[in-house]
Amino acid sequence: MSHPHPELSPPPPLPEGGLRVTPLGGLGEIGRNMTVFEYGGRLLIVDCGVLFPEEEQPGIDLILPDFSSIRDRLDDIEGIVLTHGHEDHIGGVPFLLREKPDIPLIGSKLTLALIEAKLQEHRIRPYTLEVAEGHRERIGPFDCEFVAVNHSIPDALAVAIRTPAGMVVHTGDFKMDQLPLDSRLTDLHAFARLSEEGIDLLLSDSTNAEVPGFVPPEREISNVLRQVFAGARKRIIVASFASHVHRIQQILDAAHEYGRRVAFVGRSMVRNMGIARDLGYLKVPPGLVVDVKTLDDLPDSEVVLVCTGSQGEPMAALSRMANRDHQIRIVQGDTVILASSLIPGNENAVYRVINGLTRWGANVVHKGNAKVHVSGHASAGELLYFYNICRPKNLMPVHGEWRHLRANAELGALTGVPHDRIVIAEDGVAVDLIEGKAKISGKVQAGYVYVDGLSVGDVGEPALKDRKILGDEGIISVFVVMDSSTGKITGGPHVQARGSGIEDSAFGDVIPRITEVLERSAQDGVVEPHQLQQLIRRTLGKWVSDTYRRRPMILPVVVEV
Repeated sequence: MSHPHPELSPPPPLPEGGLRVTPLGGLGEIGRNMTVFEYGGRLLIVDCGVLFPEEEQPGIDLILPDFSSIRDRLDDIEGIVLTHGHEDHIGGVPFLLREKPDIPLIGSKLTLALIEAKLQEHRIRPYTLEVAEGHRERIGPFDCEFVAVNHSIPDALAVAIRTPAGMVVHTGDFKMDQLPLDSRLTDLHAFARLSEEGIDLLLSDSTNAEVPGFVPPEREISNVLRQVFAGARKRIIVASFASHVHRIQQILDAAHEYGRRVAFVGRSMVRNMGIARDLGYLKVPPGLVVDVKTLDDLPDSEVVLVCTGSQGEPMAALSRMANRDHQIRIVQGDTVILASSLIPGNENAVYRVINGLTRWGANVVHKGNAKVHVSGHASAGELLYFYNICRPKNLMPVHGEWRHLRANAELGALTGVPHDRIVIAEDGVAVDLIEGKAKISGKVQAGYVYVDGLSVGDVGEPALKDRKILGDEGIISVFVVMDSSTGKITGGPHVQARGSGIEDSAFGDVIPRITEVLERSAQDGVVEPHQLQQLIRRTLGKWVSDTYRRRPMILPVVVEV
C-alpha cells in the first residue's frame, strides 16, 4: 500500500494518455468532499462540499476545499458531477461558482433541486444537466455513466468515468440496504457489468469500513419510532439532517398513524422538505403538515416538530431550544428524538444539547438509548461483498478519516487487490493512472479555507490561534505614553485585563518592572515603538506566566508625543 509523505513536491505535468485524480477534500476527514479528474488538459470535478467547524475553530461558519490548485484553470473545467445532495458534497458549489458561474452542474433531479435552491440565495443561476441511473453522458473527454446507489438521501449516484487511460469508478456515499423505503437498490448488476469491462481504479466510500457486518435496513427504525410515539404524552420534537428524506418520511408516517400534526422548523428543513414533497420524494398525507404558527391551537399530544440541530450545532433550532433561546420552549414531558448518528468531533456538542434538554424535563431519545438511526454508509461486510463484485485493478479509499481509509484498504487487500495497487492518499495528493497502474505523483496545496461571515479565506490559522488564546486565556492591554525626543515615559504604564481572571489591582506588582525596562531602553537609545512593545510584551508575559501559569494575549500600545 502506498501513502504520501509531507515532503511530496508538486506533481509534474501529466504524461500524455494518463489520468490524474486529485482529492481536494474528504480524505482524512468526514466532509469537504471534492475530487478533480484530469485528462488531456481538461478537468472534471466530482462533488464540492463543506466541512463543519469544530470547537478549536471559533467563529468559523464553514470550511471549504482549497481551490488554489485549479483557480488558474477554471476554463478547463468541463463540469461538476454531484453524487448526491448532502452538504458535505454540494455545500462548496456556490463558492466555486462565484469564481466562474457558468461551470455546468451534473446530477440527479433531487440533487440539482437542492443545489439550485441554495444557489438562488447566492443569486447564481447555474447551468445544469439532469441525469439518472443508467444514463451515459460525454462531458468533454470524460465518458460518464451513472449508477444507482442507496444512501441516506434519495437519488444518490455513483459515477463510472471512462477515458483512454482506463475506467475509474467513484462510488460517492453508498450502502446496500436490501429493503430501501423507496425500493431503489444499489445497482449491483451495473457494477458487475462494469467489472466485466474492467474497473481500472475504484474510489470507494470508507466511512464505515471499521464497522463489521451489514448496515440494518432503514425501515427497521419505523417500529422504534412507533413505540416512542405510542408512549409520548406531550409534544414530540425530532432533530434530523435537513436532507434525510427517508427519515423524515418515517416520522410523517408515525405522526399520521398516531393522529399528530407535523410542523417543520428551520429555514433549511422547510426548504428541503418542500422540494422533496414537490418532486414526489416525500409522501405527505393531506392536512398532516401545518405551519408552525398554528401549533398553539393544537393540544401538545397532537404536535410533532421536525427541526435541525442533531449534531449540536450552536445556531440550529434544537441547540437554541436547549439554551432557552428559541420561541419553542421545552417543558416537562416533551419527547425529543435525535434521529441521526454522531459525526466524529461533535460528541461533546451533542451531549451538551442532550443535557440541556433533559434539564428542562424532556425525555431525550437518541442513538445511545434507542435504535433511532441507521447509517447511510456501507459497513465492512458490504464493502467486502462490493469488492468481490467490482474486482478493481487499483483501489483508492476515499471519504473518511485516516483510520477509515486504512481499514478500507485492508478490506480491499483481503479480497485480492494487490498491496502495491492500493493507494492511501490524503487531501492534495495527486494519483496518476498510467498504463493500468495507479501511483502517487506529487501533492498540491489543499489546506482549509475558512468562511467567517462574508469573509472567505481571509481568516487563517494565526487568526484562529489568536481567537483560541482570547477565548481560553483572555487579553491584557498595556498603554504607555512616551516623549518621542527623550524616550522618557510621560504617561502610564496603564494595564487592563479582560477575561484573564487577573484583577487589575494585581498589576501593581509588575508596573514598576515595566517602567524600569522602558527607562533602561531609553538610556540605551532604544526608542522605536515596535521594539518597546516587544519589551513590554516579554516583561509582562514572563510575570503573568511565573505568577499565574497563564498565557493571555498581551497587547502593548506605545504612543509617542
